[in-house]
Amino acid sequence: MPASSETTAVLAGLSPVADKPIIAVFDADGFSASGGLLTLREIEQRLSLAPHLAAHILDPREVTQVVHPIADIVRFRMLMIAAGYEDGNDADVLRHDPMFKLAMGRLPTSEPLCSQSTISRLENLPDKRTLLRMGYGMIDFYCDSFRQVPRRIVLDIDDHFDAAHGEQELRVFNAHYDEHGFSPIVVFDGDGRLVGAVLRPARRPSGREIVMLLRRLIGRLRANWPRIEILLRGDSHYCAPEVLRFCRNTRVDWVLGVATTSTLRRHITGLEQSTAKRFAAAGAVEKCRRFKEFYDGAGSWDRVERIIARVEAGPEGVDTRFITTSLAGGSGRVVYEKIYCQRGQMENHIKSFKRHLAADRTSCHTANANQMRLFLHAGAYWILWTLRAAMPRRSSWRTMQFDTLRLLVVNLVVRVVELKQQVRLHLPACTPDQVIFAQVLGRLPRLIY
Repeated sequence: MPASSETTAVLAGLSPVADKPIIAVFDADGFSASGGLLTLREIEQRLSLAPHLAAHILDPREVTQVVHPIADIVRFRMLMIAAGYEDGNDADVLRHDPMFKLAMGRLPTSEPLCSQSTISRLENLPDKRTLLRMGYGMIDFYCDSFRQVPRRIVLDIDDHFDAAHGEQELRVFNAHYDEHGFSPIVVFDGDGRLVGAVLRPARRPSGREIVMLLRRLIGRLRANWPRIEILLRGDSHYCAPEVLRFCRNTRVDWVLGVATTSTLRRHITGLEQSTAKRFAAAGAVEKCRRFKEFYDGAGSWDRVERIIARVEAGPEGVDTRFITTSLAGGSGRVVYEKIYCQRGQMENHIKSFKRHLAADRTSCHTANANQMRLFLHAGAYWILWTLRAAMPRRSSWRTMQFDTLRLLVVNLVVRVVELKQQVRLHLPACTPDQVIFAQVLGRLPRLIY
């Protein structure tokens, strides 16, 4: 029986208007709060995300007894996450939602979609080998998302903290956050496409661990694009000697942060003093920024590398940062400001992945189930990223956060009416920017393959 037909209590606490009481009850059939969900459905169908992920999962169920194929469960879960319902328990209500039924290719009066327990069984189904295949599949999907093979791609690598929700596998205590949790490593390209996400304990990754991930990632990318040029960007704890050695041996360029050491500081002591004096003499409010290049390296490095020092003097004193790069061209200022600093956009990508799509909801007991959740949230990320990429160029829609985009495009009240020969969707007449829906749906066939 649909949840909407069950007896619900009247909402208390509403003040009367014109001496008339306000009676509010959740009892309206045929309505949905996800009026823009079919736009996400069109994107998912053109991306073929659900079949792509489901193809790597072996279904142990008896074929004749299957009601909800794995691809349908994956699609339903990804659409839930993209629409803002990251809690699997919401499936017990949304399985009756007419818009979610339409998004799954079913009529509003058809049988309910899969329940929370079915989704939970799917999350706990894949083993390590299956998850590895799915990880490779995500990389293949990333490569297939391009119309033409690019000459060069930029990969931003970083990790973030996910608090644990109990006695879970892989959880460790992190002194910086003063909590137990995980620290997944995520990789985006320069345009914000999600390439990979790997669950791991909440500790600083070692050089050996980073190389293990990069070897699989770069190897799979080169299997798709043998001649692709790759630039790796990351902060200082990814600048391990093993990483530099791997990048050099596999023809991967890098621009990585370097932790400040006394050896490096000897090169810029004079520059710091002169920059501070120049700022003081100018009496300006704006900071004074200068650069210096030299070759040096840590004792654990195989050889010296090109180091760029950025010295900045301001009202709060002098701040110095170091980066290292394999790039031979470009001035220090250009490499730092135009290439390295652009990795700051990755913080926004992580925010979209973690906050707007709740990718930190890794609350399953087993590590395999939590890794599966990361893949489901990665699929939802791709859906919303593609929706934003389909927006008109040079418009505010093209730079919106995922939560704002979802609020304006997806979470719209709609009345669904199933007629004999058609299904009509009655959206609010006062919806702002109504033209954007037609523009996006018209652009999808040209943007997605």
